[in-house]
Order: sequence, then structure tokens, then C-alpha cells
Amino acid sequence: MEESTSHRTFSEIQKKIDTGKVVILTAQEICDRVRDGETIELGDIDVVTTATSALMSGTYAVLSFKVAQPDTFTKAAKVWINNVPAQVGPCPNERIGILDLIVLGTQASKIDPGYGAGDLFKDLVMGKEVLVEIQTDDGRNLTSFTTLKEIPHAILHASRNAFKNYLAFVNPGKNFVSTIFHSDMMQGDYQEMTFCGCGELNPLENDPELKTIGIGTKVLINGAQGFVTGAGTRSSKEKPNLTGIADMHNMDPQFLGGFATGHGPDIITTWAVAIPVLNKKMLTHILKTDAQIPLKVVDVRNRKPIFEITYADVWGKTSHEIKFNRKKCLHCDVCSVEGICPVKAVHWDSDKGLQFDRFRCFNCGLCVSRCKGDTFSGYLGSIELEGVNHKVPVTLRQSDRVAALKAARDLKRQIQKGQFKITKPVDKISFPENI
Repeated sequence: MEESTSHRTFSEIQKKIDTGKVVILTAQEICDRVRDGETIELGDIDVVTTATSALMSGTYAVLSFKVAQPDTFTKAAKVWINNVPAQVGPCPNERIGILDLIVLGTQASKIDPGYGAGDLFKDLVMGKEVLVEIQTDDGRNLTSFTTLKEIPHAILHASRNAFKNYLAFVNPGKNFVSTIFHSDMMQGDYQEMTFCGCGELNPLENDPELKTIGIGTKVLINGAQGFVTGAGTRSSKEKPNLTGIADMHNMDPQFLGGFATGHGPDIITTWAVAIPVLNKKMLTHILKTDAQIPLKVVDVRNRKPIFEITYADVWGKTSHEIKFNRKKCLHCDVCSVEGICPVKAVHWDSDKGLQFDRFRCFNCGLCVSRCKGDTFSGYLGSIELEGVNHKVPVTLRQSDRVAALKAARDLKRQIQKGQFKITKPVDKISFPENI
């Protein structure tokens, strides 16, 4: 039954959480009810947990840790961690043997272009030991090893994350195109489509007017409690995104990692945001399903719009999780998937045969179209575009709905157990009309 009031406050909802009377649903749970024909009123829901897991290149880490005894060297001129370049600074740290570093999420290893900062961050969060190489200002080379436990300051910063969905890409031209929106050469003549965005699960799709998301809003970033710090770069009212921070020590490695694109490594980041349902207007946004959320299809060469579909076209009635069946492997001389998997979840073992690491898998689906057999399976969907005489198959997803839904469920459980407090923003976020 709908509550008599048409407006609730943060404190009223937090009180319901504290007394165990709160009604919390993930964004998918509430959208599933809408699809089932239920009528949902304001009194039927208090909090919706939203999430997105995708490539978010605007991500970097600030690290500070000891590598040597005082007076071992004056200053570090260059630093690499697992061969990934780190920017030295901003503090000079003269003669104290401590490094202050910034590692950009799109940096690639100097010896392995398939290993990037996202892979490094995942290795750190998994507790692996990493190699630190230092070139001092006087030309000496020093090495040491460290782990995340030995790095007291390790904060992940988001400068452009949690986009309010994104775009779909096709190549109308005759020639193959190398692009960040594919992990292989993208075929021409509308032979394939890639896309990014978690649709109805997306936080900014559920609260586009930023009634509850603002500066200081508590969120989960890669499973760790963190905070929104403002508007992201190139944000506008039509295409908003967020900045935020979280401590890497508390992160879950399943929610982050590296992703190889046609133009170098990118980084996977996962956000989960709790949205208190304060009024009926907010509820109208929350009740929007994939079928009501537009997805623009653009030319990958220049990003000019071609057509508009919805997220239901790419997420509805498709396989969100990719299946693996080793028994169907054809034992090709060269595995066509091993070399192209953007998250390195597939490798050939001479003794055990083809190996698939579900923990690393991003469910992008590229393996389905590249495997010569049926070892990898999953329906990614195909799209009818005006003027194109064939359906365009989706061959790569740069968002993972499986991970996003898990993050939304994790946040729901934390709220129910009292481990996550919903916080009112300390200030509003404003976006320019356009950039």
C-alpha cells in the first residue's frame, strides 16, 4: 500500500533500515516486476541498488610506499611497477626512500603490450607480489618487491566513471578499423556491432536528476566503500559521469582488471550506488526498463549517429554469461580465442587442454564469434538497422551485466546487515548543458 506522504527523507529511510523494516530491491529486481506487469507505488520500495561494470579509462591510482632506506637515492626519475610506467610525484620525497606515484589506468607494460595498469591493479588487490624498478636522478637502477599490504596509501581515483550508459559502434566502411571500441580489427560493411552500458542497472539512469547522488555520496567502487567527489570530465546533462575515490585495500579483485583494446589496454571498474526513493518523480526514472532507455548506434570512425535502438535490443533475451564447454574444443593448431581474449581468461595447456578462467572472464562475448567450434557459447543478439540489408550481430560487449548485478546484490546485502550507511550528499553536483 502506498504511504500517505508523497515525499520521504534520507533520515526516514535510514530509520527504516535500522529497524529492519526497509524494502530494498536491486534495479533488475524492480524492473523484472515492471516487466511482469506489476504496478509499483512509492510505498512499495525504499531503496534501489544500482550498478555498472564497464571499461572506464578515466581511472588511476595514487600509491605511496617505502622502497629503500633513507639516503639510498636522492630522487626517483622514472618508476615501473610490473613494467607498467608510473608517474613520479607529486611529492619529491628527497632522500627518504619513499615513492609517491600516479599510475594511469590505460598505461601499458614496457615489455608486454597486453598487460596494463588494470592488470597491475588486479594483481595488487589479489595480494600478488609486484616488481618495482627505479631509475634514480643520478642514473642508477634499483629494484625491490612489494605487495598491496606493504603500500599504506593506495587510493583508486575515478576522473570519468559510471557513465549514464554509452554508445554502440558499427563500421559502415569497407576497410577494417583498429579502435578502442573493439579488441580485434573491426570488420566493415556493418558486419558487427560493439557497445557499452549497463542499461537499467546504471546509477545515473536511475537518478538522472541527481536527487540522491552528489558530492559525498557513499558508494562501492570495485566492492570497496568509497565516495563520489563530483562531476567527471566531459560531463553534461545529457551525458553525465562521476568522479570518486576508494581505498584499494578493501577492493574485490573480481570487479576490476585489465581489458585489451585495439589501441592498447583499458581498465575495468565497477560501481554500485544505493538510491533512496524519495518521491514519485524519482520512482518514474527507477521504473524505466531497458526497453525505455535509448542506445545510439554511431560510426566507429567519426562517432556520427546512424540509428537509435534501446538497451533491450542488446540485453533483453540475450546471454549475459558466456558458457564454456571444453569437450567441444576442436584442438586447433593455434587457438583463435587465446590470442584475442581481452582479459586473458583463455589459454592452452599442453597437458590439460584449453583452460578457461571464469574469475577473469568479463562476459564480453568476443570468444563466441572468434571460436571455430562451439567451445564458447552465448547469444549476444543482432540488430536491424535501417538501410542495412542484414541483421548486424553484436560481437563484443564492453560492459558486464553479470558483475554489475552481483555488485548491486552485494550492496543490498551490506545495507540490510547494517554494514553500509546511506549518506546524504554534502553538496549537489551540477553539469553544464553541453561540452
